[in-house]
Amino acid sequence: MNILRSRMSAVMALCVAATACVFQLGCSRSEKTTSESFSDTSSSEAKYDMTPQSRAVSGQGRPLGDASDSMIDSAADGEVKGDTNVFYKQGFPVDPSVTNGRPAVVRATFELMPGEELWVIAKGFDPAAPANEEKPPGCGALMARLPDEKEVPVPLKHTAVVGNIDGYIATVDVTQQFQNPYDSKIEAVYVFPLPDNAAVSEFVMTVGERKIRGIIREREEAEKIYNDARAQGHVASLLTQERPNIFTQKVANIEPGKQIDISIRYFNTLQYDDGAYEFVFPMVVGPRYNPPATTDGIGAVGRGNQGVSGQSTEVQYLTPGERSGHDVSLSLNINAGVNIESVRSINHDVAVKDVTETERSVTLSASDSIPNKDFVLRYQVAGDKIKTAMMTHKDDHGQYFTMMLYPPAELKKVQRSPMEMVFVLDCSGSMNGRPIDQARAAIAHAVQSLTPRDTFQIINFSSTASQLGATPVIATPQNIRKGLTYLNSLNGQGGTEMIQGLKAALDFPHDEGRFRLVSFITDGYIGNDHDILNALSDKLGDSRIFSFGVGQSPNRFLLDRMALIGRGAVAYLSLNDDPVEIMNRFNERISHPAMTDLSINWGNMNVTDVYPQILPDLIVGRPVVVTGRFTGEPSSVKVGGRQGMQPASFTVAVDASDTTREHKGIASVWARLKIMDLMTQFSRTPDRAAELRQTVTQTALEYSLMSTFTAFVAVDSMSKTDGEFGTTVAVPVNVPEGVKYETTVEN
Repeated sequence: MNILRSRMSAVMALCVAATACVFQLGCSRSEKTTSESFSDTSSSEAKYDMTPQSRAVSGQGRPLGDASDSMIDSAADGEVKGDTNVFYKQGFPVDPSVTNGRPAVVRATFELMPGEELWVIAKGFDPAAPANEEKPPGCGALMARLPDEKEVPVPLKHTAVVGNIDGYIATVDVTQQFQNPYDSKIEAVYVFPLPDNAAVSEFVMTVGERKIRGIIREREEAEKIYNDARAQGHVASLLTQERPNIFTQKVANIEPGKQIDISIRYFNTLQYDDGAYEFVFPMVVGPRYNPPATTDGIGAVGRGNQGVSGQSTEVQYLTPGERSGHDVSLSLNINAGVNIESVRSINHDVAVKDVTETERSVTLSASDSIPNKDFVLRYQVAGDKIKTAMMTHKDDHGQYFTMMLYPPAELKKVQRSPMEMVFVLDCSGSMNGRPIDQARAAIAHAVQSLTPRDTFQIINFSSTASQLGATPVIATPQNIRKGLTYLNSLNGQGGTEMIQGLKAALDFPHDEGRFRLVSFITDGYIGNDHDILNALSDKLGDSRIFSFGVGQSPNRFLLDRMALIGRGAVAYLSLNDDPVEIMNRFNERISHPAMTDLSINWGNMNVTDVYPQILPDLIVGRPVVVTGRFTGEPSSVKVGGRQGMQPASFTVAVDASDTTREHKGIASVWARLKIMDLMTQFSRTPDRAAELRQTVTQTALEYSLMSTFTAFVAVDSMSKTDGEFGTTVAVPVNVPEGVKYETTVEN
């Protein structure tokens, strides 16, 4: 009642100042303690082991290497050495049922690995009682504003991103500043994106002057630790993975006016395309469509309308005209290793500073800091011939490598055979407006580039699928005109039943005299990603898949995986890109035969556990990135395959100077790729679910990585907040730039 009285007082005060006031009172509910109270840290009793080294699974909990390379330094149990030190408070007691009664102290010994994220919760408040676990995110936010005001108070104030690129591996530190703008304690819940190939390996919560390093645990165990701490008034944080590119951060017991900073470090490899590398930092989760009767998707609901989607994870969106105070800063340091010719930001205004011929410093403009579109930076490197580059890493687990294998120049000398081109256009509501305009322009240019040797088909899908004709037609001038007329009649409306478009594209008989190439042009805003990927694997046959992600924040996980499974390539068409330029690059790739059925003879390297296990085709302008483990010495590598119907091979001499390039992120990148491969098997072979889940969990724990089955948790055991309950507040976000709220968000 106290929280309601205080909030009603705030609303009444606003009503006095204006004739109208819009407000929403949230619900809160006290929770009973679900486990024994956390004992004082001075007690030597009831201390349960949370150190990674003591877990039953061999190797679980990745020990810290050189502490100087981590965002934080390790410290003795309970010892505070200053702002740069992080520790997990000694003696944080946990319910014995969680730890199986293992006695020990709680201390973090984890290292940030490539592709992993580190969330640091900085505390300037003393969070209190938790919100009801059963209440959906967003319950309890008091949103009061005058009719002419647009700003909505949210518990996420600022996100700071600092990236460092070495060669083609990025190390990214993310710091999110949570604060409580309300007059009572809250639990903040934020659903946010990261690159789908990011290996998230470190998590730190800062409480006042103390930095508490999170620990990796099986997801159910981490959730129980968090819920117990939240119920007893401790400041706690929990990071879980909902999809390979979607995560949920929870921060419990944030007191009024206090702040918590959360920092993450992750590593990932960059994409290379026609002489340019591309760095991407996603800033918002696009609104997903979920087929009827599904409950495990990603719901898209209006602010304060939690639960209406019926999905296990929901993203709340601000209505048009609303603006939260959350903004983003970003800086990026590039060390390309070769001369950089140009740097271009696709969606944002940036300042670029030339450091040396091979280095650049990039800073996001403060005037372009609203997180409603992906940050995409492309930088062109010098030289027409880029040598195959290899980077290695050695630690207690063994030796790892990653290699970017470039197509041989000979591929450009041979022209392609006749094509059967199938264009599949997403005409759902999220594509309405500028996205579908871009997509239509791109397809139109591609169709007009075909020759009478080729055939083509145009398929569109939304709630259902339809197509230009019963079968592909020859690309005569008359048929091209008919195709363009049909294309121009298509608009965005309805759901995203992508499975219907996929079936229409792959189920009809294949013309054996032509090479079938299927292009999916979509934003990928669906919640049943794995259903689409499984169906694609089942129906692919001899087709090749080229996926085109449209818009400012497409579902890159889905689109990247479709291209990988389909042995094709992926391209992205921002609203700021020239669709003709994008399609010209596509035409250049398909104008020459790819090198297919790849195999690699690794010579004296003694290579094992290589990912991806099924190598994609080697396409002009697009290298293949291969990551694995080895026990021998890097030497020349022989690549075999087929070019057209003829066998082909070439030898790559690995530069000795490359093999000495060290990057600690490679081990985590490798482990992340292994987990992704295992999760693909998990979704396709339910009879092996238990076995695969155990392998994924063990790999994630051993390398201290986020996964579907593991999570990071951190608890401040040194203090408790006052009060018996807190209110759960979801962080609402903007719909991506160019996406219409009314066609994508449930209310």
